[in-house]
Amino acid sequence: MMSSLKEIIQEYGLAPKKSLGQNFILDFNLLRRIVKSAHLSKGDTVIEVGPGPGGLTSAILESDVDALVSIEKDSRCIKALKNTILDPRFTLLEADALNFDYTSLPHTKLKIIANLPYNISTILLVDWLKIIQRFESLTLMFQKEVAQRIVAKPGSKDYGRLSVITQWVCSPKVLFDLSPEAFTPSPKVFSSIVHFTPLRKSLEVPFETMELITRSAFGTRRKMLRSSLKTLTLHADKLLEMCGIDPTLRAERLEVSDFIKLAQGYLKMNENAQ
Repeated sequence: MMSSLKEIIQEYGLAPKKSLGQNFILDFNLLRRIVKSAHLSKGDTVIEVGPGPGGLTSAILESDVDALVSIEKDSRCIKALKNTILDPRFTLLEADALNFDYTSLPHTKLKIIANLPYNISTILLVDWLKIIQRFESLTLMFQKEVAQRIVAKPGSKDYGRLSVITQWVCSPKVLFDLSPEAFTPSPKVFSSIVHFTPLRKSLEVPFETMELITRSAFGTRRKMLRSSLKTLTLHADKLLEMCGIDPTLRAERLEVSDFIKLAQGYLKMNENAQ
């Protein structure tokens, strides 16, 4: 399969474009490992973002999934995929993943598997986290540094906004790393495959409120909460007292549950002020 992927790239002129963040994986054993880690089964509908020459696409279609919906914006890849992926379970959508309405898909048991371009990986992740209850799981590739931020625990140097928001709605786990040599062209950094299992719960606060709180708290990382939260509210000390949180702490010391308290307190303060 490796040689046929190379042939597809050559035949259709699919030299990876830096502007699209394209780095292709040609090792089919590695592609199968990624798919295996997603725990696919009959009844699943898979969404793939940026299928490129179709390596991961073919590996997904080796499973028993009911359907695969691939989203691609590169017209070169679209032509290649239409001519080489002939499985009736396969649907190819010509669209920009950043602007696509994932709630428009009629299926309910959705799983996303994607080798994400580094430059849009966190944007896409946050968009999916906002509608996480639509998905059964996400199995995604990130730059290793980003993956470490996603799973970081309080007190570590990598713990930040992305850690809090992700772990609020998901249980993320780094499965394995990929060396630069696994890709064509080879990036300068290692990559990681991360599996996300949604937490089946009602959100304690609106997603947008948690984004506001974490943006303010981590916006000036070296400052104490009593100072950093002043970008959100002039009554930062009152908010922290209401939530029972030490105002001299820095954001990286707080648990996800503490940020939920802050978001709830912020909403309550705003309600009382009206």
